[in-house]
Amino acid sequence: MFSFFKKKPVAPEAPAAPVVAPAPIAPAPVEAASLPDLLPIEEPAQKQSWMSRLKAGLSKTSSNLSVLFVGARIDDDLYDELEAALLMSDAGVDATTYLLDALKRKVKEDKLLDAAAVKAALKQLLIELLTPLQRPFELGRHTPTVMMISGVNGAGKTTTIGKLAKHMQTHGQSVLLAAGDTFRAAAREQLMVWGQRNNITVISQASGDPAAVSFDAVQSGKAKGVDVVMVDTAGRLPTQLHLMEELKKVQRVIGKGMEGAPHETLLVIDGNTGQNALAQVKAFDDALKLTGLVITKLDGTAKGGVLAAIARVRPVPVYFIGVGEKIEDLQPFVAAEFVEALLG
Repeated sequence: MFSFFKKKPVAPEAPAAPVVAPAPIAPAPVEAASLPDLLPIEEPAQKQSWMSRLKAGLSKTSSNLSVLFVGARIDDDLYDELEAALLMSDAGVDATTYLLDALKRKVKEDKLLDAAAVKAALKQLLIELLTPLQRPFELGRHTPTVMMISGVNGAGKTTTIGKLAKHMQTHGQSVLLAAGDTFRAAAREQLMVWGQRNNITVISQASGDPAAVSFDAVQSGKAKGVDVVMVDTAGRLPTQLHLMEELKKVQRVIGKGMEGAPHETLLVIDGNTGQNALAQVKAFDDALKLTGLVITKLDGTAKGGVLAAIARVRPVPVYFIGVGEKIEDLQPFVAAEFVEALLG
């Protein structure tokens, strides 16, 4: 939990007059809560539907791994084929080596003799590897909770912001959005549409400094007692160092608007980008000290193994995963469910 001190914020250069979308929702104070509690899948039919979509999204890797254990002998050939399949799933060399070494030890220690038992052992090892990435997303500790959300263009960042805002609003959280992505054409308009559709205030400028937009949003959120302020930031490639410096500036200015903010610094990743996703996590974490990840688009050719690579190399919590375009297609990451979809 952060500590806050009352002091006059230091404002950036005088920004252009903000353009504000529809009137904000009246805030409703809530006790500290975790977003997995705010995003329940309570009905068995809903859970089955979610799992079926997740399995479909990861079916390519699932089929490549599962077929290895059909009538297989426990020998070096199986381990060689398993190594190739894990590498093809984007697990990376580090995670693949770790899993294979651990699996060989377990097979020897537990005297596993059939392929089904070896597969079950691999599933358990994967769950143990990924479970540290599973962490509740806490709300209600601050008013407002300020979230800074980053990601390269095309990762689904702005859509993810809209989905999260709708989820939070549905569960009694008042939300304010900041259209800080002044770099990508139509990003501001896209966020404004989300705001208008769900009657959520959007702080925006037709043209201006994204840091100033972010500062305005934090100040507005504080003044109105809003529960959550979500700041959209411009898509950045980690190789564009000057643009990454701009992101650092936005983060600093948010902190000037509210002591200790942003409380959450999230990175949205396209699940189809493979090992490039790990490079993005490293670069953005080095620059911004990420508190969490959202992995989207696990509904097409995504291989899923990159989560194992992240767990081994840069274990930033994975708050949410997405398997489609609908609101309900974005759900909290649960390691056991993910591994079940991956290995069946």
